[in-house]
Amino acid sequence: MSTTIEGTGAGTQDPVEEPRLQRRLSNRHVQLIAIGGAIGTGLFMGSGKTISLAGPGVLIVYVLIGAVMFLVMRALGEVLLSDLSYKSFADVAHDLIGPWAGYLTGWTYYFSWLVTAVAEVVVIAGYIAFWWPDLPLWVAPVATVSLLLGLNLATVRAFGEIEFWFSTIKIVAIMALVVVGLIMVATGFTSPSGAQASLGNIVSEGFMPNGFNGFAMAFQIAVFAFIGTELVGTTAAEAKDPTTTLPRAINAIPVRIVLFYLGALAVIMAVTPWRQIDADSSPFVSMFSLAGLAAAAGVVNFVVLTAASSSANSGVYSTSRMLYGLSWAGQAPRVFQRLTGRSVPGAALVVTCSALLASIPLLYMSGSVMEAFTMVSAVASVLFIFIWGIIVVSYLRFRVLRAERHRSSAFRLPGGRVAAWGTLGFFAFVVWTLTLADDTRLAVFVSPLWFVVMGGSWWLRQRRER
Repeated sequence: MSTTIEGTGAGTQDPVEEPRLQRRLSNRHVQLIAIGGAIGTGLFMGSGKTISLAGPGVLIVYVLIGAVMFLVMRALGEVLLSDLSYKSFADVAHDLIGPWAGYLTGWTYYFSWLVTAVAEVVVIAGYIAFWWPDLPLWVAPVATVSLLLGLNLATVRAFGEIEFWFSTIKIVAIMALVVVGLIMVATGFTSPSGAQASLGNIVSEGFMPNGFNGFAMAFQIAVFAFIGTELVGTTAAEAKDPTTTLPRAINAIPVRIVLFYLGALAVIMAVTPWRQIDADSSPFVSMFSLAGLAAAAGVVNFVVLTAASSSANSGVYSTSRMLYGLSWAGQAPRVFQRLTGRSVPGAALVVTCSALLASIPLLYMSGSVMEAFTMVSAVASVLFIFIWGIIVVSYLRFRVLRAERHRSSAFRLPGGRVAAWGTLGFFAFVVWTLTLADDTRLAVFVSPLWFVVMGGSWWLRQRRER
């Protein structure tokens, strides 16, 4: 294999044989990585704010975003399975849209996950303060980054195992919360404020008690919860049997949304009337504390800490692989081409983990952990919406340029072009919702600067090559 992005023909000038990433992720690894991507900090940390904005309408918000992300993943799955030499959707964009699209997609995805991982490290610092409130702010980020680097320098199978257990912990915690919540509802639990647990709390004021604007503003934080769903596509190059594991993982997305998101949020709002839910804290921890299970609240805090660590770990994994691919495409320094003796991109991992220490000044400059989280997650959301949009556009190009592969595909996007265009329209709506609040509007107006910088760097690169 020559030094190209496989499946794209985007060559570099270096004739050296490209070392291969190893296909060591089994079906259970890919399945749980997909679940880990669908259950993130946005659910555990951000759901309190989305509930305060939309009330019970938050259930509709999560259903809509989940349905659209399922379509995005089906589009990506159809394209990836048409050519197993694709490493990621940056290769797909390069091949089907153009080299500039692969360059822009790869670097934007790298930066997006980097920003997301910084947000997760910020949240981790907040969760650690649950046990050690007097700990200096810089200690938690340094310890977290050191741990993530050590874990990712092991084999990709070790990464798969770590994510498997991280995801298992999250699933068990959510199921426990649902069971405890249902018991509280069944026994008519009454909180210290006098509110009685009841399914009627969910529908007592309708599904849009704050009007359409409140409903629309909930998309700001909710969309961040789905960042990482596309991570399944990043595992394609390291999955043992992608033709089997990818379709299974993608098709399970709707079940996960209903079971984990809707089940957990419905129970939380049944136990505590939504107007009494604190927007600045995790409703998961609050509900167990309300039930008088102080020890369980500490356990749940550990679970949400695990969720944030899982997301940060996924960010380190995905960004290092993207940087590795960009390097072999001649779009990043050659040092990132190097694999360690365990077939992981060591240089890319070191640089990425070092960048996560940007969370330290962010913690000191922000008034609170939630303020820092909202600011960073808004920027990440805008950039990820662009990435998801590129995936859909690549699918539309695939139907034109690889029509014969589309016709022979056994894993098609339901709804075809109509679903693809509807998805792009939905993303435009979500970007608009980000302009409705001061703390997210700035992110929408600042994010285009990234594309200006990328456009300028692409122009300079092309000029230098000519």
